[in-house]
Amino acid sequence: MLPVNFRSFKRRLTLYRKDFRRFINKTEKASPKGIDQLTPKIAEEVWKEVDCLTCANCCKKMTPTFTTKDIKRISAHFNQTPLEFEKKWLKKDRNKDMVNTTQPCQFLNLTDNKCSIYEIRPADCSGFPHLTKKKWADYAHVHKQNIDHCPATFKLIEKMKAHYDNVTIVKK
Repeated sequence: MLPVNFRSFKRRLTLYRKDFRRFINKTEKASPKGIDQLTPKIAEEVWKEVDCLTCANCCKKMTPTFTTKDIKRISAHFNQTPLEFEKKWLKKDRNKDMVNTTQPCQFLNLTDNKCSIYEIRPADCSGFPHLTKKKWADYAHVHKQNIDHCPATFKLIEKMKAHYDNVTIVKK
């Protein structure tokens, strides 16, 4: 696993963002055969190449959605009521979801990029970047958002696109 090189990531993002978004849009509308089986295989490759602790861009630039269950669990950890926790750390976004009031995340240790509540972190965090959460067509819109912040998502899309660019589609 290599550390994330942000200069390289941003340069490649600038070069390939439009192309990758076109690929995602196209495959979201008409999923290529086998994409749902290929995605976990490529995701496994990606996780051998990306070290999240050298990045933490998700915690620095994005916010998770806190579910009621998350709020109860985390507030109990801090010996707070759910309402006290919400007042101290959260706000409602335009979708009426509970999200962090600050960025980077208040629970991120900026010296080592580790989460101070890792064991009880929100479900949204534990699954991020959701590379294989759902079928491709049902989650492509999330990948479209995440490529701007997450090198793992970027690499997944890069590899998926390369695979499908090399596949010859035989029309009957």
